[in-house]
Amino acid sequence: MLFVYYALLRKSRRLQNAFLCLASLFFYAWGEPKFVLVMLLSITVNWLFGMLTGRSRERGDKKAAKTFVTLDVIFNLTIIFIFKYLMFAVTNINALTGSSFAVPEIALPIGISFFTFQSMSYVIDVYRGRGEYQKNIINVGLYISFFPQLIAGPIVRYETIAAEIMGRKENLDDFTEGCRRFIIGLAKKVIIANNVAMVADQAFDMLKGASFYGAEGLSFSMAWLGIIAYTLQIFFDFSGYSDMAIGLGRMFGFHFLENFNYPYISLSVTEFWRRWHISLGTWFRDYLYIPLGGNRTKTKARHLFNIFVVWLCTGIWHGANWTFIVWGLMYFVLLIFEKYSGFDTRDEKGKHHFIKHVYLLLCIMIGWVIFRADSIGDAAAYLRCMFGGAKSFTDGTAAYYAREFWMFIAMGILFSMPVVPAIKKRLAGRESKALDIAGAIAVLCLFLISVSYLVKSTYNPFIYFNF
Repeated sequence: MLFVYYALLRKSRRLQNAFLCLASLFFYAWGEPKFVLVMLLSITVNWLFGMLTGRSRERGDKKAAKTFVTLDVIFNLTIIFIFKYLMFAVTNINALTGSSFAVPEIALPIGISFFTFQSMSYVIDVYRGRGEYQKNIINVGLYISFFPQLIAGPIVRYETIAAEIMGRKENLDDFTEGCRRFIIGLAKKVIIANNVAMVADQAFDMLKGASFYGAEGLSFSMAWLGIIAYTLQIFFDFSGYSDMAIGLGRMFGFHFLENFNYPYISLSVTEFWRRWHISLGTWFRDYLYIPLGGNRTKTKARHLFNIFVVWLCTGIWHGANWTFIVWGLMYFVLLIFEKYSGFDTRDEKGKHHFIKHVYLLLCIMIGWVIFRADSIGDAAAYLRCMFGGAKSFTDGTAAYYAREFWMFIAMGILFSMPVVPAIKKRLAGRESKALDIAGAIAVLCLFLISVSYLVKSTYNPFIYFNF
């Protein structure tokens, strides 16, 4: 693919874009060919609405532009509702009303939450004048379907790369940095995330047959070991994919924004959500929270309503399950508490940093239990085992997994902190060929180790493929 892009098509940006678009569609169709039709429909409709919106703006017809962007948002939300939430909605309507509507069996297109949000971003940014509308449908197809971030993010907003669709400038430095970033992301996934996942999966699998009063086979120590493992797994899995996407984008001349910034070192939930899944947080902020009025509202009730809507939508975005809704609303409550109590204000002297950090990690792990569990009942049973309701303090299962996977858990804890940036800062000003060579060797070793893990491991998809 790189050979075709750089060697055969290097003199034509249009052909390069067409090649990347077709390659991305082929990549998407590889898993389930029929879903590429949904992607093609999304590209076509959003291209059309983008042109209609852009031309209306050029004519100064604000009313028509607003109508077209509204219709586009309705179209995209309808697509995601049908494929992701229709079964959930019908099931709950039947349960609440006693009706017997047929529950449709609809398979979920991979990454639908990501590409529908990017599609809306294109037309909304055109409406806001933050990017020119594309007359060539291939360019819209490339933006929506570009393979590095297509199926698990980050959510790339149109204004971020609008100029780079036709005007990007590839260079050796970007390509080299892209390769390095891709390898780091790969290592996060296959060395750390996949290994700690075995611990997390074992702990949550022990919830089978659980009730609100606890899980029969899950000990106190295994419950904590499992949620610590999952806390590391979801971070290294998702940030690893984001690194790989950012790296691949760099290799083709695109500059995606960062999606993670060491979220587990935060001292409040507010700070955590400025560092975790940044592309989703900023999307909801700029396309939902601020249009609702943001924090510039006349009443406290309206402000609370705006935050409530954002976090309800954040939970729903993650999946059609009450666990995700409760998870989102949990963060709504925590953020409101922090905002109105002043808890999220940083103490520069560091007097309460330790207490705040413990509080933050505890909130995160409780949240991840709800997020990871199959049902609210399972989440309650798991939390009960964590906080004194387990049948035993420890058992052979916990001892085995602690013994076998302690190294990967320790690596996860270490590298969830900004260790590498700290080392780079210490070495700043001491640049030499020896250090450059040592860095290159370290990255090469990471790549070889990652490949060895890939060869001997079973298929372990990225967590956010489900969204």
